[in-house]
Amino acid sequence: MAAQILPGGTFTMAEGLTVTRMGYGAMQLAGPGVFGPPKDRDAAIAVLREAIELGITHIDTSDYYGPYVTNEIIREALHPYPDELHIVTKVGALRDADGGWPHARSPEQLRQAVHDNLDRLGLDALDVVNLRVGGFDSPEPGSIAEPFTALAQMQQEGLIKHLGVSTVSAEQIAEAQSIAPIVCVQNFYNLAQRADDALIESLAAQGIAYVPYFPLGGFTPLQSGTLEAVAARLQATPMSVALAWLLQRSESILLIPGTSSVAHLRENIKGAALVLSESDLTELNSIG
Repeated sequence: MAAQILPGGTFTMAEGLTVTRMGYGAMQLAGPGVFGPPKDRDAAIAVLREAIELGITHIDTSDYYGPYVTNEIIREALHPYPDELHIVTKVGALRDADGGWPHARSPEQLRQAVHDNLDRLGLDALDVVNLRVGGFDSPEPGSIAEPFTALAQMQQEGLIKHLGVSTVSAEQIAEAQSIAPIVCVQNFYNLAQRADDALIESLAAQGIAYVPYFPLGGFTPLQSGTLEAVAARLQATPMSVALAWLLQRSESILLIPGTSSVAHLRENIKGAALVLSESDLTELNSIG
């Protein structure tokens, strides 16, 4: 099935790096709380293979999901990878024994993380590596020069093709760009969480992709009477409307909704194809 039939078409993040705007986030392939193995490994493999069959060319992952679990499943399911598939990963955190997400941003930790991603994914170079900076859903103040410079050095060595940043402020993005080009920004954003509205416009003008994580609200789905009313009028699910709104919000937005179910994956893709009218958009924009 051709990738261009997917909702939103494609976006070129950089020369030679064109991805479907409808991607797939692999976080939910791990166990509960993104910790440990999945209950059904065969089902996780099936979801990944179905994503490729449906034409998705953008998979988002990290070696600290599980930890290690999602990358191992991706390799088992998809290696050797199709030429058109681009895998985007993140570094800058670890998982502790309690399932926490402590920072891991020293140059030594980042180098180890890059090599761990390479080894478990079975790659010689990573397409895109995002430096995770902030907390769960918001940036934390401070310079990112040291960790981003470490990643830029590994890019020069050929271990990384392109760089991005995650959970960052506009100031931190500018600091990263003073060190090396970035192709994407991955921040917390959805219909009800819209602090990055101005940032999205600024990045779009530079041709930089904006990748909202938790596009459906995170571990607690979006709850809004307005969203539910629009969805009911369109005979669609609220989640379908939320995904469609993101695709229509900006042509530079890439989606990475996650699921461990083939049926839910298909539902997400079908829902994102929904076309919202100007009146729909005006109503939905009142939520944020």
